[in-house]
Amino acid sequence: MRMTGNLLAASAVTLKVGVVFWVLVAWRTPGGEPWDAPAFWTVVYPIALVIATVLGACFPRHAWLCGLLLMLLQVPVVAVMSGVDPLLLAGLVYALVLAVPAMAIAAAAGALRRRLRSASV
Repeated sequence: MRMTGNLLAASAVTLKVGVVFWVLVAWRTPGGEPWDAPAFWTVVYPIALVIATVLGACFPRHAWLCGLLLMLLQVPVVAVMSGVDPLLLAGLVYALVLAVPAMAIAAAAGALRRRLRSASV
């Protein structure tokens, strides 16, 4: 895969948005691990999925990558906020599992945007 401007832009924007989001979540979470937040499944993860949807719509050619990067960014944020320990590998696996729905939703948003764009032309 070549690094095109669109791929670079999608990656850069996702990295910036993701780091800000997960740092804010980690800052508000005791222990600094977003997946340990009391409201992770009811508030944090749904917001992350909405962010993945928006990013997927903004970058339809690389939508799935936005979902993947957004969820994987939890791991370096945890490493910085809480330190590196042996359970960080489990956190990486957990983030990869959480990335699957985010990738699917972002890809669907990207496909919808491409379809709407081609229909309007």
